[in-house]
Amino acid sequence: MNSKNYKVCLKDNVEQFSKQLFYSLFDACKQEKEAQQSLESSFLEICSALEIENSKAQWTIFCKKFPGIRKQLDLDAIAFEKNDPAANSLREIYLAYPGFYAISMYRLSHQLLLQNIPIIPRMMSEYAHGLTGTDIHPGATIGESFFIDHATGIVIGETSIIKDHVKIYQGVTLGGIEVKKSLASTKRHPTIENNVTIYANATILGGNISVGENSIIGANVWITKSIPPDSLVTYKSEINIKPKASK
Repeated sequence: MNSKNYKVCLKDNVEQFSKQLFYSLFDACKQEKEAQQSLESSFLEICSALEIENSKAQWTIFCKKFPGIRKQLDLDAIAFEKNDPAANSLREIYLAYPGFYAISMYRLSHQLLLQNIPIIPRMMSEYAHGLTGTDIHPGATIGESFFIDHATGIVIGETSIIKDHVKIYQGVTLGGIEVKKSLASTKRHPTIENNVTIYANATILGGNISVGENSIIGANVWITKSIPPDSLVTYKSEINIKPKASK
């Protein structure tokens, strides 16, 4: 068999690396020198297998970004606590919320993408996708205090821009209106301005589309044109309730 070796077993390495990377942001024992050296070794090993150059320097840059990433995630966690009536504590969010885990993997993988590191960011995002049901492309741009409720079924495309204090519920898609390889270098996904809430199963498509600040997008709407600031967008359907026929 002469097929090219794609080293797909690296998926296991990246999944373990991603998990330990998440722990290192929040757990003191994972921030000790020995644990950090193990994390670095894992990163360098993955980079070597993928033939990524300057991996040692890349790791140094990445490590310097950890405090900023942690600060962003703490703001995200506070947004969860403020917006979810079922949240009993910040500890519960860090330990048990799939949406928070998905955002954490996004913020880490996004930084690696900013450093022009290939493949690894997508592998990290797909690991989180498999665990949480939330698919956030590492190329998306997401601001502060981002809240995802219930997580499941959310898709956020590569060129999406999400600004500050945005809330998104399950089943939301921020996607492209066309899927063509020729559009790879263009903005294909929408822009969501500050303080927008997008409820369950809403679909917003197109790179020229923006949802104005302070708007509320109701459940199940399909949007392919821009929404002005301070708007309420709803989908109206009729539900008829009739008495059951007598036997």
